[in-house]
Amino acid sequence: MTFQSMTGFASLAGAAGEFQWVWEVRSVNGRGLDLRLRLPDGFEALEAPVRAEFGRLFSRGSITVGLKLAGIGAQAVPRVNRAQLEATLAAAQEVADLAAAREMPLAPFSALDLLGFRNVLEIEAAPLAENTEVLAAVTAEIGPLAAALAEARAQEGAGLRTLLAERVDRIAELAAAARETAEVRAARRGTVLRERVQALLESTAIADEARLSQELALIAVKADVSEEIDRLETHVVAARDLLGGEGPRGRRLDFLTQEFNREANTLCSKAGATDLTAIGLEMKVVIDQMREQVQNVE
Repeated sequence: MTFQSMTGFASLAGAAGEFQWVWEVRSVNGRGLDLRLRLPDGFEALEAPVRAEFGRLFSRGSITVGLKLAGIGAQAVPRVNRAQLEATLAAAQEVADLAAAREMPLAPFSALDLLGFRNVLEIEAAPLAENTEVLAAVTAEIGPLAAALAEARAQEGAGLRTLLAERVDRIAELAAAARETAEVRAARRGTVLRERVQALLESTAIADEARLSQELALIAVKADVSEEIDRLETHVVAARDLLGGEGPRGRRLDFLTQEFNREANTLCSKAGATDLTAIGLEMKVVIDQMREQVQNVE
């Protein structure tokens, strides 16, 4: 399965006999697969094959599938809805009486005016069961429509994977820079601490050397960021494996961005130096950019 975005659009048009139609499908990101159908009356039989085909190709995304009849030709029969016409006439009479009572005469209604009201004139098409040719032709386009959407999502997904790979590479570069900076800082901190401890021991005879050693060890542990950098590098390997793997990867990539962010936060809190803090902050910016892009990955 290709690396897919959850955003895409596709359409197909067709005709058979007196019928013309247009299929349209739109997809945006979603937590799961949310498939919404907009089918004309009489075409309910298409729902099962649409759900089956799109469920086979997609696992995530909010997908709206619509079928529009562009023309139904000679099989359409106009019919007056008498109940709706009676209701419309009654409402029109009530409005006319109220206007007359307030000395606001209205222009008379024509038959064409009445036919223009909603549901007064209905176009009655032949039942779908009598149009097996149309049903077969429309059903046959469900597979190509789903495939067209998959292709659109794959094209966007290819660009998305490139962007994500760049972000992961940048995180790897920053992790390497953080390790180098932390090692230099640790060597410098060790020298400073030794000088200060030596001065302290020389200036007083009551210092508890064992206690002092424990405190120094605790300071060193709190300032050590090697574990955070190790985990960042492990997450980089996992992210690259996901980007080159198969199947839906959006949720796992989203989880990885959370892990990246956790380690970057800890790195900033333990930095103790402006250069290491700057690396951690830049890493957080890159991770946030990655998180936004991951939201569109299937």
